[in-house]
Amino acid sequence: MSTRTVLLIGGVDVHLERFKALGVRVVLVQHPDKVTAFQTRTADVTLIVDYTDWDTVLPFAEAARTVYGVDAVVSLTEPGLNPAARLADLFGLSDGRRYEVSRRMRDKWLMRRHLIAQGLPAPHCARVEGRESLDAFGELAGFPFIVKPVSTTAGFGLIRAESSEDLDRVWARVKELDGGRTDRGSTMFVVDGFLMESYIDGPEFSVEALSFAGRHVIVAVTEKLVDESHFAELGHAVPARLPAADRDRITGAVEAFLTGMGVTDGPSHTEIRLSSRGPVVIESHNRLGGDHIVELVEAAYGIDMVAYGAAWAVGLTEALAVAPDATGAACARFVLRTPGTVVSVSGVEEVADRSDVLVAQVSVAPGDTVRPLRDNWDRLGCVAVRATDTDSAVELCERLAREEIRIDIEPAAA
Repeated sequence: MSTRTVLLIGGVDVHLERFKALGVRVVLVQHPDKVTAFQTRTADVTLIVDYTDWDTVLPFAEAARTVYGVDAVVSLTEPGLNPAARLADLFGLSDGRRYEVSRRMRDKWLMRRHLIAQGLPAPHCARVEGRESLDAFGELAGFPFIVKPVSTTAGFGLIRAESSEDLDRVWARVKELDGGRTDRGSTMFVVDGFLMESYIDGPEFSVEALSFAGRHVIVAVTEKLVDESHFAELGHAVPARLPAADRDRITGAVEAFLTGMGVTDGPSHTEIRLSSRGPVVIESHNRLGGDHIVELVEAAYGIDMVAYGAAWAVGLTEALAVAPDATGAACARFVLRTPGTVVSVSGVEEVADRSDVLVAQVSVAPGDTVRPLRDNWDRLGCVAVRATDTDSAVELCERLAREEIRIDIEPAAA
């Protein structure tokens, strides 16, 4: 069989690494802000363009197809999902509905409207259409309620409206962010409108799945470690500590959600709460989970979701037959500190050298500013570990992140 060629839209080094391990020729289309030395020396062809701009990426993609031939167009990263799906439809490499499905997975308003039309669980929701719409929604849904950008990620721009007296603050924040780009971590997302949703109570989980021609295999249910006072995720643990009946309710709801949304192939990461009304999907993504979740899943279940996402897309693997059983546990915990200025950082290399540590990293150095914790971009680093059970993994991870990694802070002025 001749060498297969994939047009890979965006992504990180490990995505490219998995495709090359398959012996696939990779034409990488990478954003100028995200290209790395590993990618330029590993990809067979590298096109450095803003792939989030359709008019820019289209002629480059068409030229790549003409010159190299393209058997699949794939993205395993959030900003590349829609352009990859649109190109696959255009090139006749899909069923013609991939872009439609990807758009409604990326656009939270389209997702909610589609779920309601399908008769699937969804909270009360409405678009923000001026200051008065906040008042009207508060009267309908009650307080608190959530205001979120329609199509950003990582908790950016999420706002919790606490009461009618709080709505002036909410509206000011909406006006501040709307129409701009995400300003931390990544600038590749445009804030193009806001959605209001009634608050969903209950513990939160994510479900990591692989879909094969419309059949969904739940690989893991991930327990989220959160704090209701902000929108930053504090950590993740697998397997989630859940009674079997609750796990079945969550996985059943996610399978119904993916089918209802039209997802047929590839990885997905679905955030869901086990509310007093039953399982309710918060949002979902037709891609791999971030925050080192794929490393946790591989440590606990032995499933490399990146490899499956790559190989299935180019027809070089068999479908996963059944959901895997956990052979251990794993946890990721994010490094947090009080606001101020970083004075010193130590202990990271010592933690990283432990045999039970999967990841140990920090993203700050002396002189950097530590902001108040608001969303995922405000976290300072991460520790991920493996252990025999989830309780042990969580306990170890929290100790290492809080005590063994040392970040001295000069407190911010009041």
